Amino acid sequence: MCRADEPGFEGDGFDVDEVLWVPGVDYVAGWRAAADAAGALGKALGSLGLAVDDVKAQAHAAADGSGVVRLRLPVAVARELTEAIRAVAGGDEGRAAS
Repeated sequence: MCRADEPGFEGDGFDVDEVLWVPGVDYVAGWRAAADAAGALGKALGSLGLAVDDVKAQAHAAADGSGVVRLRLPVAVARELTEAIRAVAGGDEGRAAS
């Protein structure tokens, strides 16, 4: 089990910037761009032959209004995606970074 003080912990902690909207910032445009990118990402993952039924690419808008895509996927799919990226990138390069 990972704890917040352990290396490699990536939690979904509360971020005040994600709940406070600033007047005049176009959050909708950022969200739309993120929604388009999330859809394209989902199609691209499917074209690799990955099991995308449990993959979620969710559109969000950041505090500055820019689009953000959050990717959630099962460990097995993450490993398959990692191998696909390595194959395209040229094999074993970057293997030590994982």
